Formats: sequence, C-alpha cells, structure tokens
Amino acid sequence: MWFYGLLDLPVWQLILVALGLTHVTIVSVTLYLHRHSAHNSLDLHPALAHFFRFWLWLTTGTVTKEWTAIHRKHHATTETEDDPHSPVVLGLKKVLTEGAELYAGAATPETLERYGQRTPEDWIERNVYTPHHGLGITLMAVINLALFGVHGIWIWAVQMMWIPVWAAGVVNGVGHYFGYRNFECKDNARNIVPWGLFIGGEELHNNHHTYPNSSKLSRRWYEIDIGWGYIRLFQALGLATPKGYRPIAQRVPGKHAVDVETVQAITNNRFDIMRQYRKRVLEPALRQQKNRVADDLRPMLRRARKLLVRDHELIEPQERQRLDSLLSRDAVLRQIHEKNQELQALWRRRGLKQQEKLQALLEWCREAEASGIRHLEEFSALLRSYALRA
Repeated sequence: MWFYGLLDLPVWQLILVALGLTHVTIVSVTLYLHRHSAHNSLDLHPALAHFFRFWLWLTTGTVTKEWTAIHRKHHATTETEDDPHSPVVLGLKKVLTEGAELYAGAATPETLERYGQRTPEDWIERNVYTPHHGLGITLMAVINLALFGVHGIWIWAVQMMWIPVWAAGVVNGVGHYFGYRNFECKDNARNIVPWGLFIGGEELHNNHHTYPNSSKLSRRWYEIDIGWGYIRLFQALGLATPKGYRPIAQRVPGKHAVDVETVQAITNNRFDIMRQYRKRVLEPALRQQKNRVADDLRPMLRRARKLLVRDHELIEPQERQRLDSLLSRDAVLRQIHEKNQELQALWRRRGLKQQEKLQALLEWCREAEASGIRHLEEFSALLRSYALRA
C-alpha cells in the first residue's frame, strides 16, 4: 500500500535496512572523519572521501571541520578542564546523555581556527555542506518516507540518534571510564571490548589514544578492528592507503650493544616496552612476593599490579598513600617501581640530547643487571636487543 512506501518491505527487512544504513554511517565516521581527517593516518581516494563526506551530511549533518577540530582538541587536552567531553571531568552521565550537545558547544571559532586545519574548503563545502548542514538530514527524512512510508519515520529516528549515542556517548564516555587497558597512556582511555565490530573498531579506544596516528586500532591477536578490514578492502581496490600502522622498532636476536638506535627504538615503542615491563618484571615479582608479605599488605598487593605502572596523576590520593605504604615495606617492589620510573624518564624529560639519553639507558641497564633481581636482569637484556626496523 502507498503508506508503506515505494519498496513496501516487511518489518524484518526494514530492520536490516536500518542496521545497514547506520553501519555505513559508522564506517564513514571511523574511516573518513577519524582516521583520515582528524589524524591523517589514512589517505582516501578523493571519490571515496567525498562519498563519506556526502553520506555524513545526509545522515548526521556533520561538518568535517567541526568534528575534526573538536576531536583534535580532545587529544590535546584529554582529561583536563579544556577537554570537550571528558567523563573524568564532566561525569559519565553527562557525556552519555549530552554527547551531541557537548560537541556543538565545543565548536567555537577559536577551536575551529586552532584545530581545524587541513579540512575540506572546496565549493560544495563552502556553499552546501557547512552553511546548510541541516538540509542533508531533512533530505534523508524525505527519502526514507518515500522509500519506506510510515516506517521511514523510525528508520530516520534511528539514523539521527546512532552517532550521538554510540560515537559521542559510548566511545567518548564509556571509552574513558570502563574497560581494559593494553597500555598505560597518560589519560584514562580504555578498550571497551576487544571486538571492534559494532562501532567500526572505535571500541579499542585505549589502543587509539596510545597510538593516535595509527590507522589500525587493534594491537593484540584477539582484538578485531572491522574498520581495518574495510581499509584493507579499499586498499585492494586502490581507494585507500594506510599510514603509520607498523611499529618502527624490532628486536634483533643476538644484539647486546646499547646504542643511539636502541634509545630511538625503545622511545618510539615506549608503550609496548612498558607493557613488557609489567608482564616480564612486575607481575612475576608480585607473584613471588605474595607469600612473603604481611597479611595486612596482601589486599594492597593485589591492586598493586595496576597501580605500579599507572601514571601518578591517574591514581587517587588514597590509593597513592596505600601504594607508598606498600613500597616502604617491600624493598624488591620499591626497587622495581623505581626502575620503572627511571625508564619512563628517558622519554618524558624534555631537552635531553641523544647521547645523554644513551648514557642514561646504559646506566639503567648496568644498575638493573647489578640489582640481584633476575627479572630486571632479563629485562635489561631485552632492551639491549631493540633496534629500528630497516
């Protein structure tokens, strides 16, 4: 009948259509807005990039310059008062329920001027997409009504809420509040789940904040970044070129000499280095100390696995006091913690020359090898084996 639209589809097919349309929107956000525009980690063929830009105008009313600028500002000011949408600062509820409003409020002229560089400024952007960003979603409503009749109303409503809920709310909210961390980056970003299928791979948020310029968001064998699958497909078709997704450091069997290249390799691979430190030094030491500490310290020992490698700024004052109490009563853990901090100082201290960093790393290795702690000695040998990928 006419009020069911030109296609007159059954309900189950309409549900599949709605899911398909919203999936294209998710792919457009993660590939075009996020990886291509905001981080320049992916080159897209102009035709494909324009399709994504048109689709986002049609289904979300998104202006590329605004989204790109706000996201870049988020990375530059994460978990501070200037962060446009930090649940650590603003609260999880506000980011979940008002994600779209936070984006709109952050799109100030100052933000666009500072962070919105290298975004489209062609004729159609200046005359259609930016000044008439509401026209696209109106046109989408008309198309939906024509094709699906009365069902087009709820399909359009689903399309309109999809990005505000999943991208602005869940990724920016839950992705900085709940989940697991592969890497101890400087902010509270977390991987929501290891299977990035529903939000295009954006579920792997801790990985992204650790390596923001990588076009591949998965980092472990069990993690799935469906966005990366699309990138590979478009690459095979000559429509995309990923950048910066391979680590530039590698281990060289039999390498024992510490040189400037070793320093450069571990600095560029620092987050994975610290993950290896946690697995190879900290966790074995915690298991050994478990049966040696006093009963009152054992609950704290269980929490120490995360706290010993967490950035001090992200540890609550009460937890920091407990951690300091544990370290003051356990010489082995205190030494392991101190060596952890010294190693991180290699890439955190500004203004150090390469030779100064080299001498600091040599001294770190010598002290680790003389510590009498087997795990530190073995980790020193691991560091010595690093070099830059040819």
